[in-house]
Amino acid sequence: MHLSFTTLLDLLGTFAFAISGIRLASGKQMDWFGAYIIGLVTAIGGGTLRDLLLDVTPFWMLDAKYFLTTGVALVATLLFKDKLFKWGSTLFLFDTIGLGLFTIVGIIKSVDAGLPVWVCIVMGTITGSVGGVVRDVLLNEVPLIFRKDIYALACVAGGGVYFLCRYFNVPSGITEIVGATAVIVFRLIAVKYHLHLPQLQPINKHT
Repeated sequence: MHLSFTTLLDLLGTFAFAISGIRLASGKQMDWFGAYIIGLVTAIGGGTLRDLLLDVTPFWMLDAKYFLTTGVALVATLLFKDKLFKWGSTLFLFDTIGLGLFTIVGIIKSVDAGLPVWVCIVMGTITGSVGGVVRDVLLNEVPLIFRKDIYALACVAGGGVYFLCRYFNVPSGITEIVGATAVIVFRLIAVKYHLHLPQLQPINKHT
């Protein structure tokens, strides 16, 4: 079976996001099926919204690979949970990898649809971040995108790098890798050095 490079990025992102969802679900005392569902919605949530906005059939309805990949992620988690879960940064690491890969997949599909650059970057950001929002809401956590950490902005910055590479006619495969890596690096740097936007302060009503 031949896989395009974009599909490979998509499946790797699915695996990474599924791991992050299952990892977070493990702290909520869910059974295996519940953990699988959380991993699945984390992996397909952003892409589903993207496809609905693009007015196309959601990708997971056309291909079972995403369900199977989530299953592989669950099995890997069960088999290697002692090694995976002893890393305090497991959730962050896999979430960041998924964020980078899915952002570029969303941009590529939007470019193929003939959308302008700014819309492609928005679609990439949606693809990368919405699955994590759904995961966090289902698990009663404050979504990462709404916290002070740089999250969605990393998608925007990576999208800018992607289109900069396209502008200079960098080969497509390299452009995709560089764009995804840029998202990951921007997020890692932001967390390492505690970079974030100013927080909105409460507005005091004058009486």
